[in-house]
Amino acid sequence: MNPHDIIIKPIVTEQSMFDAENKKYTFKVMKNANKYQIKDAVEEIFDVTVKQVNVMNMNGKLKRMGRTQGRRANWKKAIVTLTEASKEIKFFENI
Repeated sequence: MNPHDIIIKPIVTEQSMFDAENKKYTFKVMKNANKYQIKDAVEEIFDVTVKQVNVMNMNGKLKRMGRTQGRRANWKKAIVTLTEASKEIKFFENI
């Protein structure tokens, strides 16, 4: 399986940017990916060393348009902690 298929996108929020200072990065990942696949994908894509992977299944929110209701899709979130000796992941390049 391609590592770029496992890691869908980084989650960039205020809280995740504070965690990035402690080498914790948050990603939206494939729903059927496990911790080992996520670890291997992050190490291959970003050329870093992963210490720990925490995974959470997120439920989709209930949304309404008038009187009709719908639900957003469920998704999986992974918080990846890097080792102290590892380099940082740069999401935004300084220009």
